[in-house]
Amino acid sequence: MSELNYKLIRTARKTVAIQIKPDKTIIVRAPKRMSKEQIYRLVQSKEKWIQKHLNELENHSEEDCQPLSEEDMKALADKAVKIIPERVRYYAPLIGVTYGKITIRNQRTRWGSCSSKGNLNFNCLLMLAPPEVLDSVVVHELCHRKEMNHSKQFYEEVRRVFPEYDKWNGWLKTYGPDLMKRMSTKD
Repeated sequence: MSELNYKLIRTARKTVAIQIKPDKTIIVRAPKRMSKEQIYRLVQSKEKWIQKHLNELENHSEEDCQPLSEEDMKALADKAVKIIPERVRYYAPLIGVTYGKITIRNQRTRWGSCSSKGNLNFNCLLMLAPPEVLDSVVVHELCHRKEMNHSKQFYEEVRRVFPEYDKWNGWLKTYGPDLMKRMSTKD
């Protein structure tokens, strides 16, 4: 077993979370009361998972980080206008909700949002992610039509409709920052 170097952050949380940043930094968030030995053993037990994600980052090509031109952004938005409403129409009946207007945006900080009136906004950069990531964001926003919060009930509904939500949301947390950096700096 190799020695994994990680940054430990102590919090008031009840469980341990492991995050791998795009720069390959391993962040471990752990309860304040958990011993360093327990944390070390847990991290070592997740070594295969950590190595798999580090390898995926290694295989991330230079092209995946190049800034997008205004033309590229327009093409992504045009593609999103066709694809995202189809995914919303597919999932809304499965969740049992209605929705208002769907807007595609070039957002720098959000992947999607849902207003109290049921209007949905989605980031065109989702077109650069795997289709499952897009579906996870669509389901997340549609579930806000039932729960306008991030409660336990909200996430239970999300996982009921999209059981692999955590996996694809994890993908977005890992690779999403790189996608956001590709956005054209001109507004």
